[in-house]
Amino acid sequence: MLDLEPAIRTARLSKPFPTTPDELTAEWLGAITGHRVDAFEVGPLGEGVGVIGSVNRVLLTCPGGPGSLIVKFSSRAPENRAVALTYDMYRREVHFYRELAARVPIRTPRCYAAEYDDARDDFVLVLEDLRDCRVGDQVAGASLADAEAVVDTLASLHAATWNRPLEGVRSHNFPAQRDGIAQGFQMGWPVVMERFPELIPEAARRRAPALASHIGTLIDTLTASSQCLVHADVRLDNVLFVDAAPGAAATSAAPVLVDWQSVCLSSGEQDLAYFLTQSLADDVREQHLDELIRRYHQVLTDGGVAGHTLDACRQRFRVASVYLLAWAVLIAGTLDLGNERGQALARALLGRSFNAVMSLDGFDLLT
Repeated sequence: MLDLEPAIRTARLSKPFPTTPDELTAEWLGAITGHRVDAFEVGPLGEGVGVIGSVNRVLLTCPGGPGSLIVKFSSRAPENRAVALTYDMYRREVHFYRELAARVPIRTPRCYAAEYDDARDDFVLVLEDLRDCRVGDQVAGASLADAEAVVDTLASLHAATWNRPLEGVRSHNFPAQRDGIAQGFQMGWPVVMERFPELIPEAARRRAPALASHIGTLIDTLTASSQCLVHADVRLDNVLFVDAAPGAAATSAAPVLVDWQSVCLSSGEQDLAYFLTQSLADDVREQHLDELIRRYHQVLTDGGVAGHTLDACRQRFRVASVYLLAWAVLIAGTLDLGNERGQALARALLGRSFNAVMSLDGFDLLT
């Protein structure tokens, strides 16, 4: 279960701290790593990485210290930064790494610095570079084996925090969330209809517009009982897999979740549905969806969660799947996705989300 003793905290450095890659210095990097930094080189982590924030890999000449780090800053795209500030995403991630990362029963990257400036709404997060891990690819979609590993990790996190008090972690149910998702869906819907018409089934064209008026009810349902700590952005691109070396025995190491900017209290099925409806290859979802839901429920039960039936789990999964369709429309229709891979990502999450909701008869909840 969750250790409720004070968490291990990252070093809290005096302000100001760097807020863009250009402001990084060898002296500051040396202070947070505890090693002399003779030189460093900064570059983006990868194409299409970091929609809400700027994610960079910093290569270090650092005797005795790390050879590279991941450094995150706030987004320079005004529309993306506005989304992050509306939902307090930068502050949430800083709080997670300062207060919770060392206390949850799943692996997270080592944190060297986590700083937030209330006056400027800027932040910096410096993390271990797990570059030997395999990064999930949401455009390609998860295999069954990878999906099983992620489901087990989510269930372990949720079981350990099930109905546990977590100071400083907000509920997913708050006015900006309810209003913002509803308004974002309304803004994004005509855009996705224009840009991605081939991804939207005819029945969805008729029934999906009603989703905006049901956002509040769906969130109420997801936050009515049995809350736990949820990542709330479990996309495949935010999962790192620890694969066995060539020729070695298969590894059983759990995957690593990154990008904790949306962490909150909600139903565990919110995480599960986000991952299974938007990050699985279509054939994997079509053949194995209920099997994966049952697997999740079994790991919850084995982890000590009592009184939460499989039927209740399936029902909350269905509610979450419909609610998260609004997220897919918002992301694909309102955010600056930046490049060709960002566009491919929008197509993947949007098409899969519509297909999943249709297969679950999810629009029947909007009556």
